[in-house]
Amino acid sequence: MYHVIVRGANRQEIFHDEEDRLKFLDILQKYKTKSGMAFYAWCLMGNHVHLLVKEGSESISIVMKRIGVSYANYYNWKYKTTGHLFQDRFKSENVETVGYLLTVTRYIHQNPVKAGIVEKPHHWQWSSCRGYYGQSVYSLDLLDPHYLLRMFSHDISIAQARFRNFNEWTNQDQCLEDYGGFGRRLSDDEARIEIRKCLGNIEIPQLKSLPREDRNAVLRKVKRIEGVSQRQAARILGVSVNLVFKA
Repeated sequence: MYHVIVRGANRQEIFHDEEDRLKFLDILQKYKTKSGMAFYAWCLMGNHVHLLVKEGSESISIVMKRIGVSYANYYNWKYKTTGHLFQDRFKSENVETVGYLLTVTRYIHQNPVKAGIVEKPHHWQWSSCRGYYGQSVYSLDLLDPHYLLRMFSHDISIAQARFRNFNEWTNQDQCLEDYGGFGRRLSDDEARIEIRKCLGNIEIPQLKSLPREDRNAVLRKVKRIEGVSQRQAARILGVSVNLVFKA
């Protein structure tokens, strides 16, 4: 599963009216059908999009490239423009635990609230929030809500009520580190290569056994690697995010 952000080049607006947003959702539906991926949450803002997806038969990189090209072609045709619409590469993070899955879902739904656009998540019609509340959402077949709802209850009414309470809880959720910079994120394989450079002769599994000061010195070097998030570094090194954060 991945939390994905796609953003307009130079932070430009990518949606100007309702038709644009509907077109983007139609494109998501098209490639969901083709690739067999699942959509657990989304939110369309003015110049960026949040998605929470599970890979299907094709890699997330391939599908996101096709989605971006398809929408850019529509946009350039409609507005008679040329050039890049999106940043060169989408930004993403692995979602590896149930707790973080729920956190990311809430974070995505509360994006318009924290931006000051609406007071409640379901007031924003361009997210998946209403689908979890038992209300209609466009497109009807795009959202896959039952996987998350079953975590709250097998009774759908109870699950929706409990999810709503969780979804609207005041919080300080932070997802996708260095969100504002939108620099290129390294893949785990690329990140592992860069991390090994910081370790020198030390093997990755040996890091946890180092004396505290030596370990923290290495972790501080790792945190300075451009394109590697603290969560990603912790996953590769097999340590807690908190340990990386405090180093």
